Amino acid sequence: MSFFDLLQKYPATELLQRFEQVETRDIDRALTRSKLSIDDFLCLISPKISDSQIETLAGIAHRITSQRFGRTILLYAPLYLSNECHNGCKYCGFSADNHDLRRKTLNDDEILREAEHLHRQGFRHILLLTGEAPEAAGVDFIEHVVRLLSKRFSSLSLEVFPMSREEYQRLVDAGVDGLTLYQETYDQKLYPDLHPYGPKSDFKFRLEGPERAGQAGLRRIGIGALLGLGDYLTDAFYTGLHARYLMQRFWRTQVTISFPRLRPAEGGFTPRSFVSDRQLTQLICALRLLAPDAGLVLSTRENAELRDNLLPLGITQMSAGSCTAPGGYEGDEGEGEQFTISDHRTPEEIRNILAERGYEAVWKDWDGAFVDQRT
Repeated sequence: MSFFDLLQKYPATELLQRFEQVETRDIDRALTRSKLSIDDFLCLISPKISDSQIETLAGIAHRITSQRFGRTILLYAPLYLSNECHNGCKYCGFSADNHDLRRKTLNDDEILREAEHLHRQGFRHILLLTGEAPEAAGVDFIEHVVRLLSKRFSSLSLEVFPMSREEYQRLVDAGVDGLTLYQETYDQKLYPDLHPYGPKSDFKFRLEGPERAGQAGLRRIGIGALLGLGDYLTDAFYTGLHARYLMQRFWRTQVTISFPRLRPAEGGFTPRSFVSDRQLTQLICALRLLAPDAGLVLSTRENAELRDNLLPLGITQMSAGSCTAPGGYEGDEGEGEQFTISDHRTPEEIRNILAERGYEAVWKDWDGAFVDQRT
């Protein structure tokens, strides 16, 4: 059974009714569980949770994170390779409808300059990003870039368009070990309105992308919903359901969960719902209880103060010094960016903040040589 099949068993209308039925005692009971059921998770993300219950939830999340991960934070950086895209996503700065955006795909020299900038700052884990324009930045291009950079970086992950199992396998063979693929929203009725045309309009193909990546043997798979696109409660629930499904099916793969909230982007899309700091904190803590071994990721979309305060509650990975425009690290001053960031601190500043709070910044926790059959 694919996750698409599982998703059909949890209609949004029934979930919203279940949220209405949650009582204080249900939340208290969930807080005593050593292992959460999916129903317990629903109770812990309920808007009916009290401040005192959130404090208890946060304490448990902190304890679990300390036990499983210690006081370490993996730092990574995004490297945008191309902003060319054929999708009509209404909320994205790269949308094909954004005719004012300066389109750019980096050449080899530009890629190496950007990569060297990140390498000098200490990064050994980088995330490669593109839009969806196969003629400009398709699978051949991505494979070429991976081979170009694999000698310099311990871990190369992708945040690009969904692929077939065979294409993922091809990139694994080239040196890719991680994938991030946001479903954006799990609302099947809303999804076509937000993605009116382009390859991304295929809800099911995108939803099952992480499964094809798992079948191809990727070591790390990241998921998440773009919070604010659809109904917050149902997207939060489906994110947890998706994470649990992947962890059970691909038990040798580390699942990571990101918490992107909508940020200002070219085109001026207005979020359909507002996700508060309290709700975000609650979701992070609840997911830590549901998925004790999952990596929880917080990007520079969020402001510095919030990122610092969320450190003890479950976060294990953070981006630093990010730029969301192709070529933005070594030039262009961010022209052509996908969205604006909130935390503008340098990687060194973030490393120092982590140290002041008793955390160790981890720049490398993996090397391809661990599984390279040629060595």
